[in-house]
Order: sequence, then C-alpha cells, then structure tokens
Amino acid sequence: MKLAPLPENEAARIRVLERYDVLDTPREEVFDRITRIASLVTGAPISLVSLVDDERQWFKSRVGLEASQTPRGISFCGHALESNVPLVIPDASKDERFADNPLVIGGLGIRLYVGIPLKVSENVTLGTLCVIDQQAHELDEDQVTALKDLASMVVRELELRKVALTDPLTGAFNRRMFEKLGAKEMSRANRQGQPFCFAMLDLDRFKQVNDDLGHDVGDAVLMHVAQLCQETLRTEDSLFRLGGEEFGVILGNTDIDAATEVIERLRRKVAAAMTTVRDKTVSVTLSAGISVSGPADRTIDEIVRRADVALYQAKDIGRNSVKVYQ
Repeated sequence: MKLAPLPENEAARIRVLERYDVLDTPREEVFDRITRIASLVTGAPISLVSLVDDERQWFKSRVGLEASQTPRGISFCGHALESNVPLVIPDASKDERFADNPLVIGGLGIRLYVGIPLKVSENVTLGTLCVIDQQAHELDEDQVTALKDLASMVVRELELRKVALTDPLTGAFNRRMFEKLGAKEMSRANRQGQPFCFAMLDLDRFKQVNDDLGHDVGDAVLMHVAQLCQETLRTEDSLFRLGGEEFGVILGNTDIDAATEVIERLRRKVAAAMTTVRDKTVSVTLSAGISVSGPADRTIDEIVRRADVALYQAKDIGRNSVKVYQ
C-alpha cells in the first residue's frame, strides 16, 4: 500500500480546515442532499463529503457507509489533496497504490473510487466529494461533470459557513472564531510541543481619524488595513478583529523571530500606504506586541495578556513600532 504524500503546505492546510469550523459538527441536510444526488447520478452506493484532518478523514456527509471517519493513512482522499483534477480509480484492486489497502481487501471491498478535490478560496484542498462502488467500472464524462458541479456546491456551503464567523466590515475573523481557533492552537502546542506566536495590533491615534474625518473614512481605513494584513500574512496565519481598531494574529507553529519578521513587514506596509475616500486621503501607522506560547501556558488568554503588555510598550516608545514581550 502506498501512503499519500503530505502536501508541502500541510500545516497551513490543516489550519485553513480548522477555520471553516466544520470538523465534528452534526450532519446537515444541505450536505446530505449533495451526497444523495452524487450516488443517484453515478449509481455508486457510497458517497461522501470527506475532510482530511491531520490523522483521519472525517465525513461531514455520508451515504451508504456507517463509519463517520477512517484513519488518514489508509484513505483514498489523501491522494487527491495536491491535485486539481478528479482522482479516478476504476478498479482499486489493480492499482498499485491501493491493491493491498485494507479498504480494498477488507469488508468494504472498494473497487471504483472517484474523488473531486474540495479546493477553497485559500487555494488549498480540504478533502473530496467522492463516490465509491464495490464493482469495478468507469463513470462517463457527464457523470464526472455532475460530480464537479456538486463539489462546487459543497465548497460554496463551506465558504458561507466561514462568512458567519467573520467581521462584516473587515473580513477578518471575529472574536468568537478567535476563541475557537485560539483553543485549538493552544491544544496543538501542548500536544506537539511546538510553540506559536500571537500578535496584538492597534492602529495609532485612530480615534483622531474618526473625530477629524468621520466614521466613513475610519471604516475605509480599517478595511484597507485588514486587506494589507491579508496580503502580508502567510496562509498559516489567522487574522481577527478583536474590537474597534484592534486586531489579533495567530501565527501557527512559528518562533518569535519569524513572527517578528512577518509583523514588522506588515508595520512597514501599513505606514507606507494611503487610504483615499472621495476627496480625503489619510495615512495611519500601527503598533504591535508579540508573545510566544510556552510549556506552562494553559489558555490563549495568558499569551494574549503578554502580547498586550508588549503592545503598550510599543505605544510608550513612540508608536509605529513592534515590541516582543520579554
């Protein structure tokens, strides 16, 4: 059995998957409808919305299968993560990658497998919409096209789910999502012994922008800064609007030097940018405080508190600067 290679961006891909807040959620009719149609149009008795986590593939929706997940090591869907095209296996028993796979030689007896990658807006693949049959055969072109259309519907539903967890003005994640992802990052750091960093960002003298130029200009500035953040931060980083002109960034699996480099690059980009609203042009700067997780930390709040201390130090030395908690 040939194990699927890990994608080069695997750590970032897992963090993107977590941002959709879908793993281990109850079944939903909108996804079950899609898998029922997939089985109907292909004649395959098993259809799955399969999301590939770090050690398992978990099924958001399933038709014809009792199990809600299987180990990632034996998954077919793991082989589709780095592909932009459907993974089509007419007879798994004759495919060297799967011929001795427990899902082929065991009770499930997979022969036909067709998996359509679920590629989301971050340009990573979270899993597949797949169909499975115990009889070897091929799908025709129209059936594969129908599966592609259904996979697009799955992605759309996932994207809509993410919208509910974002700040409507800036597009950054909201505080509710910060609590969810912060807890997951904390758990991962404690389990794997790998640190992560948190940066607290605050726009300098932003109240003056609102008072002098109006809240419409202030809103435009916030949207522009959030856009600059998204352009500068890495795929594995998560941006949150924590309130007013205050943002937070979780920099996953990152040491303090790498985190400082990213946030310093962002600070320079914001300072050089101009926001124009009608006949008004305004520039702003930001200050930032960064902290790193440690083995004694048990909650994200401890790391946030240290970053907040560093942020106030950055403000005290004249603003438009980045400080690391010491």
